[in-house]
Amino acid sequence: MEICWFGQSAFLLSGEHRVAIDPFGPVGDRLAERGLVFAYPPIEGLDADLVLITHEHLDHNAEEIVGGSPAVIRSTAGTLDSPVGEVVAIASEHDDVAGTQRGPNTIFRFGLDGLRICHFGDFGQARLRPEQQEAIGQIDVLFLPVGGGPTVGGEGAAAIVRALRPRLVVPMHYRTEAVDFLEPPDAFLEALGAPVERLRESRFEAAGRLGTREQPAVVVPAPPGSHV
Repeated sequence: MEICWFGQSAFLLSGEHRVAIDPFGPVGDRLAERGLVFAYPPIEGLDADLVLITHEHLDHNAEEIVGGSPAVIRSTAGTLDSPVGEVVAIASEHDDVAGTQRGPNTIFRFGLDGLRICHFGDFGQARLRPEQQEAIGQIDVLFLPVGGGPTVGGEGAAAIVRALRPRLVVPMHYRTEAVDFLEPPDAFLEALGAPVERLRESRFEAAGRLGTREQPAVVVPAPPGSHV
């Protein structure tokens, strides 16, 4: 399975099927009106069999940029059929006040190429609730926001990793040269204390990079458009 990071929480997972998660469109100008910098390169030429949208914020919900007539599952909860098989959509919140500030968020769990994948979207709760952890179950690859601010960060994100015990962690939704309204991943990486591989590219193969449930591997792809 190849993982390609487009920035923020947007990924394409390519294997026996292609799954796009939280794609964004040309949102830089609209965010600039609010005093925020969002300068990731546009996502172009993206085709998928399935699009997953974790919540309805403009830097996460641009299903229209994805070609290939994909099935779309957006901002919902339940156990759903899809081109990749069963997708479990778990209700959560984008803040630590029961969603009253930033609304709902979906945690997605699904299988691809024999791996159990979990993407946390913009999870902002102070901690993972027991029923959410039970619904997620055992996973192999975890995509987790770590930049604080409107989402979990630092020790809170590390606690989620320790609770779920994935084999591979891919941090997302943190400060880079393209985004100025989040914190860098450093506090999370320090709190977790796991081996970190920093890549020179924004895409990589999951095979050969899986750690163990006792000692997960952490892969930090290069931000798209950066010169590492």
